[in-house]
Amino acid sequence: MMTDPSLDPFSLRRAGVLLHPTALPGPKGVLGSSARRFVDFLAASGMTVWQTLPLGPTHRDLSPYQSLSAHAGNPALIDLGDLTVSGLLDEQELNTDSCTDRQGLLALAAGRFFRGEDGPGLDQHSYQQFRADNADWLDDFCLFCALRECHNVPSWLDWPEPLKSRDPDALRTFAEQEVGRIKRIGFEQYLFHHQWQALRAYAHELGILLFGDIPIFVAHDSADVWSHRSLFKLDDSGNPTVVAGVPPDYFSPDGQHWGNPLYHWQAMARDGYQWWLRRLESQRHLFDLIRIDHFRGFQAYWEIPATTPEPRHGYWVPGPGENFLEACFRQFPGLPLVAENLGIISDDVEALRKRFQLPGMTVMQFGFDGSPDNPHLLHNHQERDLVYTGTHDNDTTLGWYRSLDEHTRHYVNGYLKTSGEGMPWPVIDAALQSVCSLAIVPMQDLLGLGTEARFNTPGTVVNNWVWQLDWNLCNDELSKHIAECVQRHRRAPGR
Repeated sequence: MMTDPSLDPFSLRRAGVLLHPTALPGPKGVLGSSARRFVDFLAASGMTVWQTLPLGPTHRDLSPYQSLSAHAGNPALIDLGDLTVSGLLDEQELNTDSCTDRQGLLALAAGRFFRGEDGPGLDQHSYQQFRADNADWLDDFCLFCALRECHNVPSWLDWPEPLKSRDPDALRTFAEQEVGRIKRIGFEQYLFHHQWQALRAYAHELGILLFGDIPIFVAHDSADVWSHRSLFKLDDSGNPTVVAGVPPDYFSPDGQHWGNPLYHWQAMARDGYQWWLRRLESQRHLFDLIRIDHFRGFQAYWEIPATTPEPRHGYWVPGPGENFLEACFRQFPGLPLVAENLGIISDDVEALRKRFQLPGMTVMQFGFDGSPDNPHLLHNHQERDLVYTGTHDNDTTLGWYRSLDEHTRHYVNGYLKTSGEGMPWPVIDAALQSVCSLAIVPMQDLLGLGTEARFNTPGTVVNNWVWQLDWNLCNDELSKHIAECVQRHRRAPGR
């Protein structure tokens, strides 16, 4: 629970930016100078919140919502350049070795570290403390990743049976054979943690809060499912019997088949949801504010039989509801959660959210269906909620506006009292004007970019998560313009 009022996300009107760290330029990694440069840009622009997507290590599709771990950080974000400060790498090595061989360079740094070549902020004592603090997930994660590297197969289901089934003797033998590999993976997590905490401290010095994201479900090919099979709806072989998805909605007229295994909530309830409490504890150490993706799944979730994978064959199943959230807030009073309440949201989902006084989300792009009661319209916003121009799943606001039919575009223009000139700024300005305590704008919107800069298109698997920021667009003129808008709408704390 926060004790410093200046770090309470809802104590003041604030504005923030949505940008995932992978979108930052940085061939050597981004959690060093590149991330600090972005924090400087935010501070100069009067923004006091940086929202990211989930930070876990991804699969080949790069989706941050399909991670190898519910706890681990993505080692691809580690800034190798910062390791020159600690003496674990030198400039010549960075310049002569291709930075595509990150694993080789990280192995080189790990070898030096474990030989006792400590550097500023990186030492054996803090490493051992990190391992002790995270032992409940770190050991399984390191073993899981080492096994993945040694068995180049689609998932843990394809490993030899003793390893797949976690036979203690087989795992012990493997661990003894791959000591160096396992230590390197643990060292990577230590580095990620160290660099992220340094970034968080730097952001706090400039009055900027970090806002994270927890996917409600985890990937089947993950350390979590492999090491906790009894907590998921799996058959005896480890295959999901049912999977997650959503019925047809705004984002996908055919619904979505996510493929994540679903939780065995009754099994989780037996120990008071300890798996989830440990997950929340991990994220509390990373962020000042945390969004729970697909919050409606705690009230009821869309269950799709694995044998009939079309989303239309799914059905609603009751979630853990109040019992689960009571356990969370009993363990963490003041837990700074935001409920992602987009999509098909029934009255009972909203009742659950309001029962625990969780802020919800409004999205400007969703407001213009012609209904004056649409909760996303500016005049229906609530003070404690968040307002977005669009999310990571939307087209950019300029792309969205250009795609509207003539009737809807006329409605948008009339409601916002604009001719449409200068889009997306009329929408950004309206979001900043909202009564919502926190207004979040994707970086692509601040840059005025079109559909070419869209970050993700739900229901598709290509050209997602790859957009990159161009520093040349982040100039003083843009910062000044953003700062003026933020200040005009009283969203610049301390100014």
